[in-house]
Amino acid sequence: MSEDRKKFKRESAEARQHALILATLDLVAEQGVRGATVRGIADRADVTQGLIRHYFNSKEELIVAAYEHHMNSMTDQTFAPANEVEASAQAKLAAFVKASLTPPVVDPRAIALWASFLNKVQQDQQMKATNERTYGYFRDQLEGLIAASLKEANRSASPVQLRQLAIACNAVIDGLWLEGGALPDAFEQGELVEIGLQSVSAIIDLDLSQESERL
Repeated sequence: MSEDRKKFKRESAEARQHALILATLDLVAEQGVRGATVRGIADRADVTQGLIRHYFNSKEELIVAAYEHHMNSMTDQTFAPANEVEASAQAKLAAFVKASLTPPVVDPRAIALWASFLNKVQQDQQMKATNERTYGYFRDQLEGLIAASLKEANRSASPVQLRQLAIACNAVIDGLWLEGGALPDAFEQGELVEIGLQSVSAIIDLDLSQESERL
């Protein structure tokens, strides 16, 4: 479709930016960062290339925005079940582990995006800063769940200890998430969740299995 034939839709600026970001993520997942050209993004979003330049100064700026949106959306999606559970702090932590290791969080497309963005994160300072910021956003929420669970069990931990526990738990979950998304047919139903709960329980020395059964 030529640019002069593309229809302008009466949408808010926020909605148009969101549509461009989603189109960018689709192309990055399919073709990598280099394959997500401005022309390709415009065609996927059914807009003109000029509209993209109206909202983003460069393709690089759009890629950074798409990456941040993807990472924050993954975090929100992962923590949503924990925030919705009206139960104990340990049940909330168990809900977080379960959500982290089941669809839609565990998904081949999410792995494709992670792999496509990885090299860009290592080479581009804006992407690196975005990665550090979104990682901190995720880890801080996980640290809060761990702190609440320990407090509920009448156990104390220093800020340094809580930070290290969150890092360790996140590392285990990330590894299982990667395996589950890359090899979706290699595991029995619920196997990754069981391993995740056992591992996090061992790291923080709290048994989350009973809380998980109540979810």
